[in-house]
Amino acid sequence: MGASLSNLTEGSNGTAMGPGLGDIPESCVACVFTYLTPPEICNLARLNRAFRGAASSDSVWEMKLPSNYQDLLDLVPPERYQNLSKKDIFALLSRPVPFDDGNKEVWLDRVTGRVCMAISAKGMAITGIDDRRYWNWVSTEESRFHTVAYLQQIWWFEVDGVVKFPLPADIYTLSFRLHLGRFSKRLGRRVSSFEHTHGWDIKPVTFELSTCDGQLASCEHYLDDTEQDYDNGNHKRGCWIDYKVGEFIVNDSEPVTEVRFSVKQIDCTHSKGGLCVDSVFIIPTDLKERKRKGMLK
Repeated sequence: MGASLSNLTEGSNGTAMGPGLGDIPESCVACVFTYLTPPEICNLARLNRAFRGAASSDSVWEMKLPSNYQDLLDLVPPERYQNLSKKDIFALLSRPVPFDDGNKEVWLDRVTGRVCMAISAKGMAITGIDDRRYWNWVSTEESRFHTVAYLQQIWWFEVDGVVKFPLPADIYTLSFRLHLGRFSKRLGRRVSSFEHTHGWDIKPVTFELSTCDGQLASCEHYLDDTEQDYDNGNHKRGCWIDYKVGEFIVNDSEPVTEVRFSVKQIDCTHSKGGLCVDSVFIIPTDLKERKRKGMLK
């Protein structure tokens, strides 16, 4: 078996008799690569010189980049991408690119090349955030932004955000990442405190999104439906949970898409507290579903 594979990868200049993969013209290999994912291309680049050359071709990687990748590059200092190949540009943009003072990030999914985005709690408007009686900023490695907003107690709970960006044509899902309870590390172990956690089982919170072209979505969730979660063996306290707000469609990167979003519970009949607000994610819908099911890493 090993000898057969070796024969295939050897070309006419090697020791094997007859044609092998090394005899395939680089241009033909490049055509095949346009149908493969970036990780598959990088793996095949190790086979031989023709595959390695095709795996570095600008024509291949141009097709893996979104049509408006220059809009993402505009967020990067020019000296970081000048004279880079398309392959290196893909690698650059597949890492988080911060903007709006580092409170938002955009990146390309490494498998599909599609645009994803995250907005930190510091990139949103939070009612009472400047009053330490209600809110605190907590440093943590559990957030991609390394800081989350922690609510001790408040009556009027409202978090609003807006993002304007030339998103490529796609269907996107917007979700909030929230955590009931405050967490820390003790003796190397993660522990959660629910000292301030209350009020989230009385009435649901409302999640909303709207776009500049009139698309709307909303939903309601009890953040602390303890009895139901105990029955299902899936207790919400102490876990990061992504709450899907809804989906919206982008038909073209021009004009720039504006998305507004919020989570609120402004019924002042009771107080609520003990909640961490991390970020909002905007991810292509089917990509998010495939990752949730473990089909993509």
